Amino acid sequence: MGKIKVTQVKSAIKRTQNQKRTLEALGLKKLNQVVEHDNTPNILGMVNKVKHLVSVEETK
Repeated sequence: MGKIKVTQVKSAIKRTQNQKRTLEALGLKKLNQVVEHDNTPNILGMVNKVKHLVSVEETK
């Protein structure tokens, strides 16, 4: 199973509560913070919800 690195590149200010909670669930609290997760359907769904706020790169 692969891993992905998720980086928050835009602020959560003036975003819906669902988007803010999704960022927190991913472990992102500040701009330019990077977290690493397993490449699972649950995580990919969460990333898809906030894809306009984050950047994703695949690692091995």
